[in-house]
Amino acid sequence: MTTERTWPDPEVAEDLAVLRREAPLTHCITNLVADNFTANVLLAVGASPAMVVAGEEAGGFAAIARALLVNVGTITPPDAQAMRTAAAAARAAGRPWVLDPVGAGALPYRTGVVAELLAHRPAIVRGNASEILAVAGAAGGGKGVESTAGSAEALPRARELAARLGAVVAVSGPNDYATDGNEVVSIAGGNALATRVTATGCALGAVMAALAGVARTPLRAAVAASMLFKIAAERAARSARGPGSFAVAFLDELSAAATEPGR
Repeated sequence: MTTERTWPDPEVAEDLAVLRREAPLTHCITNLVADNFTANVLLAVGASPAMVVAGEEAGGFAAIARALLVNVGTITPPDAQAMRTAAAAARAAGRPWVLDPVGAGALPYRTGVVAELLAHRPAIVRGNASEILAVAGAAGGGKGVESTAGSAEALPRARELAARLGAVVAVSGPNDYATDGNEVVSIAGGNALATRVTATGCALGAVMAALAGVARTPLRAAVAASMLFKIAAERAARSARGPGSFAVAFLDELSAAATEPGR
């Protein structure tokens, strides 16, 4: 059974209030094109970003942060080692971490790294439909980092993957889905301009990580982040003239929605 959730939502409001109050330190190992935007998004919603990527520091920092994001978008061998170290340290310290398997299934190297990272048991796996299908072992049909499958198509595999990993799987698309293998939550809304701006999906994974550090469950964290992004995109599109002004308005609307989730 799938539950549809819409804005405003009392559980989301509760989790966003805790996020703002606690400003969780969120360790991000993400891709080159997403670093700056992701940090700004985390600041906008009330979290505290740290973009620590050196292999010599990744494990130690992951152990003291409230949560970790690992995004394999522009992966190199040193990055991969830092990701493995950070994920292992986060798990050992009991810190939730989010895996964003960007481009999984497109090339064997990154697909192999993703498989290795899964062994460290992420709390949330977030990706587009093609990426989730690839991680689940099905042909995803992705075009580079873009999805050629719909989020609903990936949902059965997402549920299987969540049950197998003991994690939440979040599938992004025109309709977002989040599942723990049992419960399925659907989040509609958003605006197509969000797909014309680099790093919105990557930043979504970071906000899921920040929320996973404070929310009662990883499923609540994934749902709250998705709902926040959907409503901010809708509001930003009302005043945007194109992708550039949308990106600025999106940050403003994320901040406003995170502060006043019921407005």
